[in-house]
Amino acid sequence: MKQITAVIKPFKLEEVREALAEVGVSGLTVTEVKGFGRQKGHTELYRGAEYVVDFLPKVKVEVVVRADDVERCIESIVKAARTGKIGDGKIFVTEVERVVRIRTGEVDESAI
Repeated sequence: MKQITAVIKPFKLEEVREALAEVGVSGLTVTEVKGFGRQKGHTELYRGAEYVVDFLPKVKVEVVVRADDVERCIESIVKAARTGKIGDGKIFVTEVERVVRIRTGEVDESAI
């Protein structure tokens, strides 16, 4: 099992959710986060004063899938989240050792 974590632009969330549903992902976790990469933030004007916004709003989407499904999920996220502009985000894939469904006690693949 693998965990896919995608950090994307907030306005792309619904497209990514729909794309993952189309490839069979039945559940996901979404967190509003802030951060920056190569963008290094930007400057904004507020009441005539310029200030630097270091951390940009992003959305973190996390899903746990069977190892066989990772590539399909990554492809669907990239297709849905890409704008072609800086700040489109990143995808991280990590190993998941164990999953337990609290309600039923199911473990591992049967729990996802």
